[in-house]
Amino acid sequence: MDTGARHPIRHGSRVVDAVVDAVADLGVRHIFGVDGANIEDLYDALFATDRRVQGVVAKHEFAAATMADGYARTTSGLGVVAATSGGGAMNLVAGLAESYTSRVPVLALIGQPPTTLEGTGAFQDSSGKAGTINAVRLFTEVSRYCARVERPDDLADHLERAVAAARSGGPAVLLLPKDIQQSAVDGAATFRPPPRRSGQDPAGLARIRDLLAAARRTGKVVLIAGDQVARDDARPELHALAAAVDAAVGVAPDAKDVYAADQHGFCGVTGTMGHTELLEVVRRSTLCLLIGTRLPATARTGLDTAAAAVPVASVGAESPYLPTVHATSLDLREALAELAEAFSAGRTPDAATHGGSTPLQVPVSAGPGMRYREAVEAIAAMMPAGSDTFADAGNTGAAVVHHLPVPRGGRFVVALGMGGMGYSFGAAIGATFARGSGACGAPREPRRQTFVIAGDGAFFMHGLEIHTAIEHHLPITFVVFNNNAHAMCVTREQLFYGDRYSFNRFRPSRIAEGVAAMFPSLPSYPARTCDQLFDALEAATATSGPAFIAVDCDPDEIPPFVPFLERAPHSRGGTP
Repeated sequence: MDTGARHPIRHGSRVVDAVVDAVADLGVRHIFGVDGANIEDLYDALFATDRRVQGVVAKHEFAAATMADGYARTTSGLGVVAATSGGGAMNLVAGLAESYTSRVPVLALIGQPPTTLEGTGAFQDSSGKAGTINAVRLFTEVSRYCARVERPDDLADHLERAVAAARSGGPAVLLLPKDIQQSAVDGAATFRPPPRRSGQDPAGLARIRDLLAAARRTGKVVLIAGDQVARDDARPELHALAAAVDAAVGVAPDAKDVYAADQHGFCGVTGTMGHTELLEVVRRSTLCLLIGTRLPATARTGLDTAAAAVPVASVGAESPYLPTVHATSLDLREALAELAEAFSAGRTPDAATHGGSTPLQVPVSAGPGMRYREAVEAIAAMMPAGSDTFADAGNTGAAVVHHLPVPRGGRFVVALGMGGMGYSFGAAIGATFARGSGACGAPREPRRQTFVIAGDGAFFMHGLEIHTAIEHHLPITFVVFNNNAHAMCVTREQLFYGDRYSFNRFRPSRIAEGVAAMFPSLPSYPARTCDQLFDALEAATATSGPAFIAVDCDPDEIPPFVPFLERAPHSRGGTP
């Protein structure tokens, strides 16, 4: 855990040694990446250091970026990713874009060809000279801070600026030419981890406090919590505020783990994958307070209408996309604690709670395999307490967001910033490393189960990152819903394009059997019935390392996704 004190750079250290020391000073225990000629000196420094920092080699730079993202989300700290120049650097862009949009603090260390070769035809040159790609311009678009380190003595300043920018919410990028990496650093140079900024808005919080007081006198307050609550580790403060004002509580799709479905006042998930009860609670409320969410379209479906006649306020890092009375807060722990304290002598909670939510009714599906809901409910029944869940986008993700209750003490992550398929594989690996390492000042935790739930499309994109989990014997159960299709695209073809064709159905794949043949040490199970899935989950959760399950599903089943249900016929036959 960093203290904010200055840390001298050791005399005779190379730039890469100083970088590794700085990462250690920040409490980060892992650097994720893919090795290569223009980043290999960083790996040499990782080998040579006596600090508690480990290099983890991924199979693809996108996955390495999502490992850093998952690591940061789990620790409420900083994730670090490293990549070489050229294609390695370019492969980071999609992962950094997710972190940028979701405001996840990630530091990217990107190798570059030596400065002496810039603009002279160097392999993988992205200096912007002589018509080459300009990496600074490129990565500036997906970062809060981007700089090329031109001199060894500039390192400490760039590191401090990069860390401060990342902590404000998003990636920071340092481009490191190979000759600069190898250069000695002046022993007088120092790196001081910048202090964390609380960024509170006293006047704005006072307005929120007044609105809460007025709303409590005349009716019911509803809180809608977003993923910043998780990023700021402000769950206890959210619970305290909800209790203090006896609020109903809804959660955004990417914030399912901040307020349990069985807690007093829970009224569902917002948006396209959400619950209708929440909309009715908002309509009847006297104030809707958004906490740590901008309410993008996927989280806002139905709320524009439901909240049309209701005062809406918000507290968080950024203003929401709909009009609100807003108070800026870069640390929701502080802001929510202040609000809760103001109402700590609150009234007795109403006897009638808003607990529970009714699943959306989906058309009957008669196709092959298991239904999404029964598969998700089987997984939920077998999850040990405290399990973490990483879900991928698509029909699978919609079913998981809608149906899966998050185990108490567990994290739930779904990447809705960019919604890139395959995110969950790398992110779960990064999070599992973090849980077991005491990263960023958190206590070291016993090995706990992590679940990845993704579709076969996501698996074919980045699922072979399971190799990294096998190499490090990580306790992750990978569950792939296999419908031999990009099923959300199939559903869109059916509902919006007249079901006249499909580009998104594929020949059958035996994924579990293929994975078992490829990785003989990995327990791998096909599940085509509910009983088979229960048996597979029982075996998977009993192992100390990774396991893999492929669940057969119907490509024609419509998931609990409001835009689809508004267009869908009452029932559907399945594919033969």
